[in-house]
Amino acid sequence: MAETTTSSAPIAAAFARARAERRVALIPYVMAGYPDEASSEAIAVALGQAGADVIELGVPFTDPLADGATIQHASQRALEQGMSARRALALAGRIHAQIATPLVLMGYYNPILNIGLERFCADAASAGVAGLIVPDLPPEESEPLRSAAATHNIELIFLVTPTSPDTRIAQVAQVAQAASKTGGGFIYCVSLSGVTGARDQLPDTLPAFIARVRAQISLPLAIGFSVSKPAHIAQIGQIADGAVVASALINAVDAATPAERVATAVSFLRGLQSSAGLE
Repeated sequence: MAETTTSSAPIAAAFARARAERRVALIPYVMAGYPDEASSEAIAVALGQAGADVIELGVPFTDPLADGATIQHASQRALEQGMSARRALALAGRIHAQIATPLVLMGYYNPILNIGLERFCADAASAGVAGLIVPDLPPEESEPLRSAAATHNIELIFLVTPTSPDTRIAQVAQVAQAASKTGGGFIYCVSLSGVTGARDQLPDTLPAFIARVRAQISLPLAIGFSVSKPAHIAQIGQIADGAVVASALINAVDAATPAERVATAVSFLRGLQSSAGLE
């Protein structure tokens, strides 16, 4: 049974452990409440037990502007079954009680604002949440949430994209370092201009983009969007510290029977782990 309080920097520890083991940190995504609430809990717990370094728990929202068709569908189905930001926090708490894997909530700003920034962060900390990703919150407007999150030792994780100019990356670097209460977050590097979704190939421009980010940011870099198969993990290992896998994992679970969902998710993660080692 995991402790019900967060350690000082669980995300930093996860990346440090992966780095010491000479491998990419794997960050699978689970939508809270999809395919149903019990299944999402079981899948997240099983992924943690199978060696996921960090688990990204999606909070469904009515207008998920950064997400592609797969996550939009999962979000809508979760909402139809009664999932909400408050229930996602309760779900995170149940997951955290069973595994020590750091949990990062990925959700949009409106539900957080509706609950109240201080209340949301306090409840998230009580649930064992280590980090927050809020894709529609620009860094220049993030101070209120940064302050509330820092009070509760929660890392606010920022995104950069291939279209981010160097001045914008520098701004994100400054804000991310200021936001990191424990020095233990990471930067989410969006691999392409567009929405989430599994794709056959990573962009050819990805190495140059990551080099631009690396030149200005000392926090670990995790690549998301388009990441879907072991070959992608091997590529990411040459240029970044972590890989976020979302749509492809959801697609694999969707293709399984209800009785096989958890085993399918674990098998998918095992396949990625086979390519996570660094040369």
